[in-house]
Amino acid sequence: MDWTPFLISFKLASVTSVCLLFLATPVAYVLAFGRFRGKTFVEATFALPIVLPPTVLGFFVLVAVGNLSPLGRWYEALFGSTLAFSFAGVVVASILYSFPFAVQPIQNAFEGIKPNILDAARTLGCTRWQTFLRVVVPASRKGLVTGAMISFAHTVGEFGVVLMVGGSIPGKTKVASISIYEHVELLDYRRAAVEAAALLIFSYAMLSAVYYFNRKRTLVARW
Repeated sequence: MDWTPFLISFKLASVTSVCLLFLATPVAYVLAFGRFRGKTFVEATFALPIVLPPTVLGFFVLVAVGNLSPLGRWYEALFGSTLAFSFAGVVVASILYSFPFAVQPIQNAFEGIKPNILDAARTLGCTRWQTFLRVVVPASRKGLVTGAMISFAHTVGEFGVVLMVGGSIPGKTKVASISIYEHVELLDYRRAAVEAAALLIFSYAMLSAVYYFNRKRTLVARW
């Protein structure tokens, strides 16, 4: 049994979830505490990947990172390889596809912070950056961990976006979900069943860990 697609899936999920922590956290902060016109439309834009078909998102990403696009030409000139049908291109697509799954838990955690706690920090002389690091982040640890774990699990199960942007290059962009699909196409149901069962067990374990962590944090807070 070749487990290389699973290793690629976990590598992709790890890189994506780390990137999302740095990218989604400031966006969640602005959406939680910002007051500006058009906020509803901004929130809808960042949540769009939840309802958008993966093949549609994958098509637009493929066009955006292709050789004919400014981004694709810049990347090829800088690194000497194409961004489309590469691991880096799949990372870009995965970040866009899993973005709302990271933003929403973090945003909900930020919105759950009581305003008087922030006011007290500012009264004590903390700058906005110090308040964020010393008050907001520790108080929102639950949302940050949940966002990272959900985006990791969601990335592991990606199919349409990865297939559109990265194709199925063995050892490079062929992830676990694509491997299962190809086994089914070849009528190799035994290997497809083994790999599908492995993803099922992993997904269940990740969700159980998220619920356990959230419940534990809630009980500690109440105590």
